[in-house]
Amino acid sequence: MSVPIPENPLDDLLRTLNLTKLSSAPNGEDIFEGPSQWMPHGRVYGGQVLAQSLVAATQTVETDGIRNVHSLHGYFLRPGDIDLPIKFSVDRLRDGRSFSTRRVQAFQNDLPIFSMIASFQDADPGLDHQDEFPQGIPDPESLPTAASLLGESEHPVVQYWAKARPFDMRHVTAPIFFKVEGEQVAHQAVWIKSLGDLPDDMQIHRAAMAYASDYTILESIYRRHGIAWAHRGLKSASLDHAMWFHRDGRADEWMLYVQESPSAQGGRGLSLGRIFNRKGVLLATVAQEGMVRVPEFGE
Repeated sequence: MSVPIPENPLDDLLRTLNLTKLSSAPNGEDIFEGPSQWMPHGRVYGGQVLAQSLVAATQTVETDGIRNVHSLHGYFLRPGDIDLPIKFSVDRLRDGRSFSTRRVQAFQNDLPIFSMIASFQDADPGLDHQDEFPQGIPDPESLPTAASLLGESEHPVVQYWAKARPFDMRHVTAPIFFKVEGEQVAHQAVWIKSLGDLPDDMQIHRAAMAYASDYTILESIYRRHGIAWAHRGLKSASLDHAMWFHRDGRADEWMLYVQESPSAQGGRGLSLGRIFNRKGVLLATVAQEGMVRVPEFGE
């Protein structure tokens, strides 16, 4: 199978986030269209449609750099087709004095594949506290890249992981690509940053952060049960995704993505994540439930 590795994965991401506006109706729907990225399994990457939906919603909010997204809640309804573009319908649910709310539906072949509500807020002063940055975390420069660990396998999934993703991701403990090493625990941490510089527009950095937040969020579930990505018969899919943006941060600088799974049951697992910048500032919190089916566990 030929793997279409983009010449510059980061440029490919920015191309994907550059939506075309098809129509505008301030009192109705705004319609956008965006491309799909290649994926080895033929399904649209969840982080892609999540980030594109956020871009579509943001383009209908008069932010002027002041009213920015603070939360989003989305459901993955159907697997997307990488060979088709995606249309995004944005409903302007409310514009208040401090908050704006948008509903986004992503469609292929006139069927919804993703649905999201996002809320935007003006910058306001107020109470301020955050979780502490975890102790004992090694610097990202001391950890191996995914490409160096994966080698030159011709398997399309391995080629995608190693060369096609627009983010550098370095696991603090050994990654679970092919096997789970060490203690089987329901938590992990991953350093992430884009492979190159992003534009200074903070809206792009928020969308890129949303994009990357879907990559490894379910891995704490697999790690707890000794299940690697290459486990025979493993079937997984994102069911929903929520994200809260606390403070501005750059996705082209190292961020520590701390993840844990409080529960797995009934063929589903819940994972929680916190994204810090390198200075220890908490940028965002993530929650996702995923379908996780493993043959020997009765699924």
